[in-house]
Amino acid sequence: MAAFKSFPSLPNLGNLPPLTESWGAIAQTITGPYDGWGLDQRNPDLIERCMPIWGWLYDTYFRVQTSGWEHVPKTGPFLAVGSHNGGLAAPDMIATIYDWVRRQGAQRPMYGLMHDYVWRYYPYMARIAVQVGGLRAHPRPAMAALKAGAGVLVYPGGPQDVFRPHAQRDRIEFAGRTGFIKLALHQGVPIIPVVSWGAHDSLIVLAELYGPVKAFLKENKLDWPLGIDPVVLPIYLGLPWGLAFGPLPNIPFPTQIHTRVGPAIAFERTGRAAASDRAYVQDCYERVRSAMQTSLDELIAEVG
Repeated sequence: MAAFKSFPSLPNLGNLPPLTESWGAIAQTITGPYDGWGLDQRNPDLIERCMPIWGWLYDTYFRVQTSGWEHVPKTGPFLAVGSHNGGLAAPDMIATIYDWVRRQGAQRPMYGLMHDYVWRYYPYMARIAVQVGGLRAHPRPAMAALKAGAGVLVYPGGPQDVFRPHAQRDRIEFAGRTGFIKLALHQGVPIIPVVSWGAHDSLIVLAELYGPVKAFLKENKLDWPLGIDPVVLPIYLGLPWGLAFGPLPNIPFPTQIHTRVGPAIAFERTGRAAASDRAYVQDCYERVRSAMQTSLDELIAEVG
């Protein structure tokens, strides 16, 4: 526990901007237009209405410090690859989206790939996320977005990354997933690396028990409760639960967050053949992971 930083005093909650417009349009059925498969589901008007709330979280609650946004292309498609922390709240992801919109404007499309579980278990959250640019984490909508000239944001580590134990907070965790590399190679787009530091203190993950519990269930021929495989099974300290188990929604502690955008990573070979070359894909994966680990190490040394 000695590694934990002292949490700062709570921000002035009285500075929270009021929701001056109706959110009724958000609460629409998840079927049809908000399924996360189409690019036309993004709603710039809703994004503009979210900006005051995101801005308060960014400036007041998390006091975000960022750098490197000059590396983001002014035009054309790219794949932004991030590492994130803080459970389902993922405050560093919100900070990245806010930074994008305030620099590029709500009209320039930026899409983010999301796990299918969001639609399955958090449909209201999915309705909102789709309207601010959320897409299914599937090659079809991702390729469509890149072909349309948009930026796409992906967190390859998924649940294993966002719920990684606090002791592993200084590691880039992609969980061995190479799909994002194949996507970048297939479409011939550069990767823009984005790392963050600080959000790991917004939710203190003590341990990850998914592997042992899954092995126990398999050995005893048992199913997951309610038939739901949680993918991760963290034990953590956080709000509002205190000590909690499983990937539950959370309210993040108000810890300061730092983010950094790195130089674009371009690949010598691209196209379908390159994306099908397993050895080349693995080499590119290690190149990106290593570059992001170096960037995170430098960020920690500067602000840690």
